[in-house]
Amino acid sequence: MESKENIVFLGMMGSGKTSIGLLISKKLNLQFYDIDQIIEKKLAMSISDIFEKKGEKFFRDFEEKTTLKILKKKRAVISLGGGAFINRKVREEILKNHFSFWLNWNSKTLIQRIQKNTKRPLALKSSLDELIDLIRKRSLVYSKSKYKINCEQLSKNEIVNKVTNIYENKKTFS
Repeated sequence: MESKENIVFLGMMGSGKTSIGLLISKKLNLQFYDIDQIIEKKLAMSISDIFEKKGEKFFRDFEEKTTLKILKKKRAVISLGGGAFINRKVREEILKNHFSFWLNWNSKTLIQRIQKNTKRPLALKSSLDELIDLIRKRSLVYSKSKYKINCEQLSKNEIVNKVTNIYENKKTFS
């Protein structure tokens, strides 16, 4: 039986949701959707500009609508924005109907990655303590995903193989 469930990646900014998602979509020959890229294209603005000019509430509302629409697709790979899974409606839809994978890294690794990237609006305005607190708070919600991939000691290929094996084995029982 073919699975109609999507593979959904969640995790902190800088956790590799887009790069892993692209690799998985190619390996499984599935369509790939990056929610942040879709939002940027629809609004013709970067995420940073959306936060700055329209505010976080506008962004989160738009993100919710966009994510729920994309989740209606079948047999796709979807990369969420870092905060999307925090949204109750988005989280409930994903947990009920899709394969969710949390790409988990330790805080030190994430902070190094986040601080290297100037395109992350929440990170640009946050102190080190605030980033650590954000990672801790979001991790509590991310931990509700169906699958947790501890990425720290794994290569991209190992992460891809781990996700693919879980997906291939579990979809036959859905």
